Amino acid sequence: MDLRFSDAQPTDAERAVVIATVPQAETVEQPGRVVRGGHEARDQRHRLLPALAAVQAEIGHVSEGALMEICRRLVVPPAEAYGVASFYALIHTDERSPRVAHLCDDVGCAPFGADELIAQVEARLGPAGSDADGVAWERSPCLGQCDRAPVAYLQLAGDHDQVVAGAQARDVDHLVGRLRGEITAQEPPVAFPQQGESGLKLLARVGSVDPSSLDSHREHGGGAAFERALELGPDGVRAEVAAANLRGRGGAAFPAAVKFNAVAAADGADKHVICNADESEPGTFKDRVLLEGDPFRLLEAMTIAGYATGAQHGWIYVRGEYPEATRRLERAIAACRDAGLLGADVAGAGFAFDVELRRGQGAYICGEETALMESIEGHRGEPRNKPPFPTDAGLFGQPTLINNVETLFDVTDIVRDGGSAFAATGTPDSTGHRLFCLSGAIATPGVYEVPFGITLGELLELGGGVDGELGAILLGGAAGSFVTADQLDLPLTFEATSQRGLALGSGVVMPFDAATDLGRVVRRIAAFFRDETCGQCVPCRVGVVRQEEALARYLSNGRDRVELDLLHDIDRAMTDASICGLGQTAASAVRSAIRQELV
Repeated sequence: MDLRFSDAQPTDAERAVVIATVPQAETVEQPGRVVRGGHEARDQRHRLLPALAAVQAEIGHVSEGALMEICRRLVVPPAEAYGVASFYALIHTDERSPRVAHLCDDVGCAPFGADELIAQVEARLGPAGSDADGVAWERSPCLGQCDRAPVAYLQLAGDHDQVVAGAQARDVDHLVGRLRGEITAQEPPVAFPQQGESGLKLLARVGSVDPSSLDSHREHGGGAAFERALELGPDGVRAEVAAANLRGRGGAAFPAAVKFNAVAAADGADKHVICNADESEPGTFKDRVLLEGDPFRLLEAMTIAGYATGAQHGWIYVRGEYPEATRRLERAIAACRDAGLLGADVAGAGFAFDVELRRGQGAYICGEETALMESIEGHRGEPRNKPPFPTDAGLFGQPTLINNVETLFDVTDIVRDGGSAFAATGTPDSTGHRLFCLSGAIATPGVYEVPFGITLGELLELGGGVDGELGAILLGGAAGSFVTADQLDLPLTFEATSQRGLALGSGVVMPFDAATDLGRVVRRIAAFFRDETCGQCVPCRVGVVRQEEALARYLSNGRDRVELDLLHDIDRAMTDASICGLGQTAASAVRSAIRQELV
């Protein structure tokens, strides 16, 4: 696509999609003369990603004409818009099949038949990326469905995306039929192994509440936390969050009350609350279960957070490969607006708060909080240097509270029942319950909710035990570490894992049996970071490529000492000098596997 001097025009269908997505960008500055863009459009750069995604969904790719039309309307330089479009794996700037199957070959799916499924699809449709009568397929990193491996994400024109879970090689006819639109299937109901058990907090309503019904939300206790928040007032809400000693569940484990108080105290007429629902860590799928099963609870939590911090604007950045979660959130937002629970005067309580949904387009780096903000603003998802921190200068340079789905779910319990009641569970430094994603060689994979302090071995037993002889466990995801059978006594708390040089991360617990080729697993992790770096900083951009190359040589050349020393040097450079957590943790799993002689 050559945009240097392009005057390409969109088709009528493409123009209609752009106009629908960017409705206010066309202004009339002189009688009889229509000027696209203008000062109104200059404030609409944040519409760039939705506009690109809308064209992609409708046409199957973003053509040169459609891109130029978006640029004219939003007054965005074509080179910048092309840089954004080409940044995301789910947006294509070259004409291609409008129906594409993304087949996961990551560490969670590979042991369960992903290679055999991919071979069958290739036999039917030809090589990856080729057009087979309007359909195509590609290999994909983790799709957030590790409890239902192997899995395919079907990207379909017309925004009818689907997920095909548990797809074995024998099911290739069904998968291809759905890809072609010849077979239709409904999304299965949300399920998890502990469904119906007493004592659950985060998962208490998943599977029982109707995720499409605001009335069902209320019948199952929805709204009680919001009413209690109004009784407490903003200061009281923040005091309860502090009393709970809630720490973020997204991986960094940062104290939530510090963020709440900082945003509340920050100067600025406009403030924001962001829910980071872009979970893309291989092995993680807990947020998907919460979003699909209980979307109204998230909106209630965000409204409470907005009330407590003085924020008027809410944003949910949801992973692009979660089509059902996206649809349910869209319906929930619309229902809350219709009921007056979002808008200029929330529930008649005298404050404004509304929520806008943003769908990611396939970029792991956008799980990093500042890269996510850049993405919302219409830029490439490249992390910012900190400070300033988001609580001072976040989205659009304004004070911003950002937490992940699980953390915000906890807020409703804290406000309704009190911070001290929340803190009574777990340990003093790790309070409340925690969700863990069990997949891999486990008898019953799924999301599990347990109080902090349970040991790693006890969690595995809760999942029915390891299938076969335990070889190693990936704890925390691709950015985590491998642990072995002699560490099953590890208490799953922030402090206990930190003392052993480990981290809970996003809650991934993925055991591998002793027959697994862990060298292949570690190489796939290294390849994941090689593919997912944003490329902004040299230590990460170069380091992840050199790490994967050196690891391949190390594994094939008899564990050569020269390659081992090189891996250590790359590790130190990335850890010490990378801008964000991707580069800083890209060597973590590799390092732990080598140190424990697992590879």
